[in-house]
Amino acid sequence: MSDEIRAHYLIETPLPVEQAAAAIAGEQSTGTFMKLASESDAVTARAGARVARIERIAEVPTPSLPGARTGSRARYTQARIEIVWPYANVGPDLSTLMATVCGNLSELSELSGIRLLDVELPRAFVDAFPGPRFGVEGTRARFGLAAVPAIGTIVKPSIGLLPEETAQVVAEFAEGGIDFIKDDELSANPLFAPLEARIAAVMGAIDRHADRTGKRPMFAFNISGDLDQMRRGAEAIVKAGGDCAMLSLNWVGTPAVLALRREFPLFIHGHRNGWGLFSRAPMLGLDYRVYQLVHRLAGVDHIHVNGLRNKFSESDASVLDSARACLAPLFPGDRRVMPVFSSAQTVLQVHDTYAALGSADLIYACGGGIVGHPDGIAAGTRSLRAAWEAAAAGIPLAQAAREDAALRRAVETFTQHIR
Repeated sequence: MSDEIRAHYLIETPLPVEQAAAAIAGEQSTGTFMKLASESDAVTARAGARVARIERIAEVPTPSLPGARTGSRARYTQARIEIVWPYANVGPDLSTLMATVCGNLSELSELSGIRLLDVELPRAFVDAFPGPRFGVEGTRARFGLAAVPAIGTIVKPSIGLLPEETAQVVAEFAEGGIDFIKDDELSANPLFAPLEARIAAVMGAIDRHADRTGKRPMFAFNISGDLDQMRRGAEAIVKAGGDCAMLSLNWVGTPAVLALRREFPLFIHGHRNGWGLFSRAPMLGLDYRVYQLVHRLAGVDHIHVNGLRNKFSESDASVLDSARACLAPLFPGDRRVMPVFSSAQTVLQVHDTYAALGSADLIYACGGGIVGHPDGIAAGTRSLRAAWEAAAAGIPLAQAAREDAALRRAVETFTQHIR
């Protein structure tokens, strides 16, 4: 790591690439639309950004985004560029970092497209943040898991259940042997199921299950809201004996994540709802490696990455790249963030997920992939564990299914469903 901040972009411009890159560097540091007397050589030397690299890729006949300053150009150049800032411009501040490397760039008229691909940070920046309290290692220890992922699910319907109805659903999931259960992002503090009442009811169901079986599933309560509300929610979780809070990351922001990480001994489960706003347009937004980096530094322990052959628009390659970014080392020791695979996941994606990722360090969250098992929740959970054990052992899915009744029924059911 250097003592500078480096950002890598994919840009598209109707102007000479050098001119567009210089506009980015100026807009995001000491420059403006005209030379000012106060923009002295000393100021520029102290705080100016510079263009470190330009790599032209292609020319296209039409702009990816409207509103670019076209001039006499009839074609648009796509290029990868690298911009460098002095670390002193930002200091150890995640909000200012994102204002610097993203800021107004998507609005510049010199550009018909810009996407933030990656950010390289100084060691001093990384070391200033707490990172995950638990991450991969702590999550595995919490569940007592070695070779297979935590099997997770979500309360359904997403919204509408009363506290006691939510607790009944959780009790059924716990009885079925599920490791991890979460609220939906839509259910935070509805008037008919206030957060603190839901926490009390759900933790009562979990306590009764733990007293009887010795196993305590983790429940991620959605405490998203303003910071005071989230603090009250976190306090209620701790008081009730819970250990996980879920946050809608895009709407609560990194300062909220940092505050909860520093103030409460809870697992922080990061939900990325709204992620498509930042990712779906190829020439706009940012790559997931930047997104997970910012939230990992703030202290998230788990973060969603979608799943293979999911119900959304994301490709398998993108999902895997996201998960690999989460599992890449950053802090000393383990302290990686645990990727959460979800979205129409069943036993049918297990072998491909393991083969492509080369790791079982993840939460494998299934809704219909568990509840949709014809023999019930417990059989659905067993089928997923059997699939992951087979994948880790190098046993093909078809062979494993012949030897395990729950897995065989799951394969038959979900294969028929996707036809």
